Amino acid sequence: RMLSGYKPKNGVVDSYKVLELEEGCSLDDVRNSYHNLAKKYHPDSSSGMADSKAFIRVEEAYRVVLNDLTAKQKSEPGEEEEEEQFKSKSLQHRHYLSFEGVGIGTPSQREKQYMQFRVDRATEQVLEYRQQRLESRYAGSDLSRAKDVRQSKKVKITQAVERLVEDLIQESMAKGDFDNLSGKGKPLRKFSDSPHIDPMTHNLNRILIDNGYQPEWILLQKEIRETIERLRRSLAASRGKLGRPMTLSEQKQWGRVCEQFAEDIRKLNKRVDDFNLVVPILSRQMVHFSTDKEILRARNASEAVAEKGSDSGAKENEGGEGKRFGWKASLMKWLKL
Repeated sequence: RMLSGYKPKNGVVDSYKVLELEEGCSLDDVRNSYHNLAKKYHPDSSSGMADSKAFIRVEEAYRVVLNDLTAKQKSEPGEEEEEEQFKSKSLQHRHYLSFEGVGIGTPSQREKQYMQFRVDRATEQVLEYRQQRLESRYAGSDLSRAKDVRQSKKVKITQAVERLVEDLIQESMAKGDFDNLSGKGKPLRKFSDSPHIDPMTHNLNRILIDNGYQPEWILLQKEIRETIERLRRSLAASRGKLGRPMTLSEQKQWGRVCEQFAEDIRKLNKRVDDFNLVVPILSRQMVHFSTDKEILRARNASEAVAEKGSDSGAKENEGGEGKRFGWKASLMKWLKL
């Protein structure tokens, strides 16, 4: 449009309105308004108001206002420097899309290259930060520095050996050195013959367990069960040590035991929440333990144990009396005979 003699449709007044400016504004105001509107309407921007037609109107208005300011400056003497400044200034509306000057090609291609550049730069910054932390941590001791250097060399050597071994394995596989192994191409031996169990899942779980690995939710479930059993035994033992009925001091002691038990149950319920977040099967989720129900269960268990002990004691007393008076009954029976 600049080279073909294209004449814009908008007049000077309309161009000022398009740029949201008033006549008599400065050159900086025109540039700032143009940059803001370009960022808003440019088709390559990520703005939700991007519109190519609106951007064309903004650009035409900018040209008109710029020519108007240039004409006014020419009419005023001593403003040649400002005119040169007008001519030397180039459009800067794509500066915010330049991606720091990284990449070539279309905007989408440059955006991908710029994202990769940012990832690489962030990685380098993280490595530099870690290196600075290690240097500051071991700055006071030459021995610790030497130890850190040896450790880093050891890690590098280990990684190099692992890569070498992996390369040798891949090379041998490509040559066919492992083709003569027994069992090649055959499925793994099943650990379970049950038709209701997925053999692949069963084999994977068995391999993990044999190598000392168990899922987190299984360990949590085991820990919760062991903890509740221990708390129940401790509460029942504490209740068994107290009398029936309890005295005033024993009631206070029992109250303290119940408060500590309630705190332990609260912590255990938090572990239950953690378990429910990681368990993969919905039917395996657990409910919270009730403090009142557990205390009532311990009380009933202790009373049942006490009643059983009293019944066994009464039977022993009856047996002893029977033995004591049994010879008299047999003597009277013999005399009657």
